[in-house]
Formats: sequence, C-alpha cells, structure tokens
Amino acid sequence: MVSISTSRSWVEIDLDALSHNVNYLSSLLKPKTKFMAVVKADGYGHGLITIARHCQRIGITAYAVATIDEGIKLRKAGISGEILILGFTHPIRAFELYKYHLIQSIIDSKYACELSWCGFDIDVHVKIDSGMHRLGFDVNDIGSIEELYEYNNLHIKGYFTHLCVCDSNKRSDISFTKSQINSFNRLINKLKKYNDVGKIHIQSSYGLINYPEIDCDYARIGILMYGIKSSHSDYLKIKLDLSPVLSIKSRIATIHHLVKGTKIGYGLTYQVTKDSIVATIPIGYGDGIPRQLSSNGYVLVKGQKCPIIGRICMDQMLVDVSRVKNLTSNEVVTIVGKDGNNEIRIEQLALAADTISNEILCRIKKRLPRIYKGANYIKIK
Repeated sequence: MVSISTSRSWVEIDLDALSHNVNYLSSLLKPKTKFMAVVKADGYGHGLITIARHCQRIGITAYAVATIDEGIKLRKAGISGEILILGFTHPIRAFELYKYHLIQSIIDSKYACELSWCGFDIDVHVKIDSGMHRLGFDVNDIGSIEELYEYNNLHIKGYFTHLCVCDSNKRSDISFTKSQINSFNRLINKLKKYNDVGKIHIQSSYGLINYPEIDCDYARIGILMYGIKSSHSDYLKIKLDLSPVLSIKSRIATIHHLVKGTKIGYGLTYQVTKDSIVATIPIGYGDGIPRQLSSNGYVLVKGQKCPIIGRICMDQMLVDVSRVKNLTSNEVVTIVGKDGNNEIRIEQLALAADTISNEILCRIKKRLPRIYKGANYIKIK
C-alpha cells in the first residue's frame, strides 16, 4: 500500500489545483473553442490515467497524446471523447487505431498512402507545417493536401499546426508567429471552398495566452494545465492565476554532525567551512532530480532553505541543515513545492539544469509513487 508515511520519497499531485487550472484556462477560451487536454508523456509526469480521468470528471472531452500506446491506455481506462495522436504511428498498427477509435495525425503523402492501404476506416487530423519543419504537409502544398480526400477510408476530421515561438515577445518571433497563423488560415479558407475541413486547432498553452484572438475549434493545453511555465523567461501577455499541481517530497534518512574542514560526497568535492549538521535525503538523479543541482540548489526543511552540498548521487543527496532547530530523522523535506512561506518551483530546477520544466517533469521516475490529493470535481464553467 503506497502512502506518504511509508515512502522514502514521493510525488504529490493536487487534483484540486488541476481543476482550478483547467477551469481558469477554459475561461480564457473563445466561446466555441474546446479545451483539448495534452496528457502525453505520462501526463507530463503527473500520471496519464489519473490526470485524464480527473479531466473527464470535470468536463473535458478531448485529449492529445504522443503515441498510440498512450491512446490505448486511455481507452482501456474508460476515457471517452476524442483522443488525438500527435505523433507517428506505424501503419501496421492501423487496426488498433480503428479498434480503439483513435484519431491519427497525417504527416505527409507517403504516410497517408501507407495508412490507407491497410484498409481500415480511420479518423485523421492533417498536420500542417507552417514553418517549424518538424512534421506535416507544407502549408503551400495544397495539391498534396487535397489528394488526401481521395482516400475513402481516411476520414479527415480536422487540421492543425503548431506555433513554435509563440512564447517569445521578440519582434521577429511575433512576426513569424503571425505569418504561421496567416498562412494556415489561408490554406484552410482555400480548402473550405470544396472540402469539409472538420475541426481546426492552432493554439498550444502559450498560443492561448499570447494570441487570444485566434478563434478555432480546439486549443491544445499542456504545460500550463499543470500550473507551470516551461521556463522563467517565457513571455506571457497576461498574469495568470495558476497553481502548480505537482510537488516532490522526501524525508531525512540520517543526520551527521561534521567538524569544520570535513569533505563529503563523491569526489570529496565539497568541504564544510564550519562545524555543520548535514542530512542525507533519500532521493537523487535516479529519481529524476537533476545532477546539476549539486552544490547549486536547495530544499525546504521546516519551511527553511537548506542548500544541497556535494554531488547528488543516484539515490541520495546531502543537505546542510545547520540552521534548522530540533531536527530528527524522518522529517519531511520539500524538493519541489511549498513549505511555510517558501516555495521551490519546477522552473527553478529547470533553470539550474539549463533545460525546461517539461523535461524535468518527464525525468521524474516511476519509482517515486504518485500520491493524489483532493478531488473537487467542479464542472468547468
């Protein structure tokens, strides 16, 4: 039985915070725009099934995943509504797309031909490359796109593109994003003259906030749904009322009283400069904590900031707790989250590790049990 009382380290997921974030972000959508919850990569490390089930309880009816296996897991878990696979699925698995009523992204003409050749009726959304050059039909190649309507068993249910610099307020990036939006809209308007284009979607989290004038059928909301930004430097046009959904906790395993000059940890790279109290915390890079935080980060103990000292190990880290009074082993330690008046955010870990919050979340290993708190199933307004 997984519980906080018996876990060495764990992840806490606040479902009430998730409800709040979804409700708040939904209030920013245009009246006809639906919220598509992006739950790929194990729900950004929060837990694919529990996050999707909670979203379903509060009224979400559309989901985006990266792989067919993620989509199948959702169906087997009782998730109804539309499930869009954003990434590549091998054509040999076409029957599973049909069986589980999954929507597949079509990324080029060759792929469409191979998927159609399998013979199953499959709902698809057409991915349009409007400038990122990752996946999709060139936005100017209307001829190849119109040929898709000749495949009788591929049922086009939508078109979408991705804005790759919509989190920036650089003049050149704003100009590029607007060119992406305009070129995509021109394509859709041309296609509409003779074809049913289905549902249209352009916005991701940052697209919703920084380009609120976009009026489509869906907005694909990922990172902001979980209450965090990809990085501190990301531009947001408005101040957001969001709450982080995820916290990471551990506990003190043992406490050492070290004299001035003692060297500690792998490589003996850190030397205490005064008599110090050092705690061993049973969490490390094997759990997903960036090793770059070695002597370059802190944790919270009884609401106080305590520096990480020495090299972070695979399963443990050392922390200077000299300032904290009346400490004993088993005391809870906050790696990410709030404790008293202080807070450590995922964005801070990402900054120290020279990466983005998305990657930090995806690094969090399954050996850290997820403890889900709250379940205020308020329907989205």
